[in-house]
Amino acid sequence: MRRFSVLCAASLAVSAFAATTSAQANPYHLIRWSDTGFCQIWDESVPVAPWPANFTVVSKQLPTFADALNRKDGMVHAGKCAF
Repeated sequence: MRRFSVLCAASLAVSAFAATTSAQANPYHLIRWSDTGFCQIWDESVPVAPWPANFTVVSKQLPTFADALNRKDGMVHAGKCAF
């Protein structure tokens, strides 16, 4: 019975997480740090700005994390961003 309760709790947690993540669209941007040239994917749903503030936004708004990752990969290969 204890295993069944743990299984139910785990499935409830997973379904709640899936419901919250699929219900909202998280726009992403690539930001480039001025001092290192490092590019980072930034989730615009985070309520605070990146710190320190020595960065520039180097991409348009991207709808998914996979799109942002593909854009970052292209910019790294083109030499516009450090890893």
